[in-house]
Amino acid sequence: MSSGHIFVAEHNGTYVIKLVGDVRLTLCISFDQFIATMFGEDNFKSVVFDLREADGIDSTTLGLMAKISIGARELGHGNPVVVTASPSIQRLLVSMGFEDIFELVSNARLPFSGTQPLTENLEDESAIKARVLEAHQILMELNEPNKVKFHELVETLQSKH
Repeated sequence: MSSGHIFVAEHNGTYVIKLVGDVRLTLCISFDQFIATMFGEDNFKSVVFDLREADGIDSTTLGLMAKISIGARELGHGNPVVVTASPSIQRLLVSMGFEDIFELVSNARLPFSGTQPLTENLEDESAIKARVLEAHQILMELNEPNKVKFHELVETLQSKH
């Protein structure tokens, strides 16, 4: 069981994704399904990540966050906003190159509340492996340091996939 949670909400095409606690890959299937649903909505406009209550974010979750940024930009909606006041989370995001694909802010008034939790889905191990692989491939494409950082892991995952 994960000690982290992902909560989501939508209002007039703006999606808030709130990460709480230590968010790990156990939520990757539900999060990826949410991403597909979100991008399939006709009224999609923007995404705001609320990381003010996040203690840790694993690389799979970071890769899925990058997937959202890339998808939003491809749809012509610009960079999503990430709100975090934690210096360690801020350093993590910068180390991944997220300042190039997100608008990083330390404080913001969020447009609404009333988020709903995503639930863990650990039933399909092969689906989890596929999402972990995809998330890390996305991170590798962001910059050269990420290529070096995740190259060995991606090769290992590809050989077992």
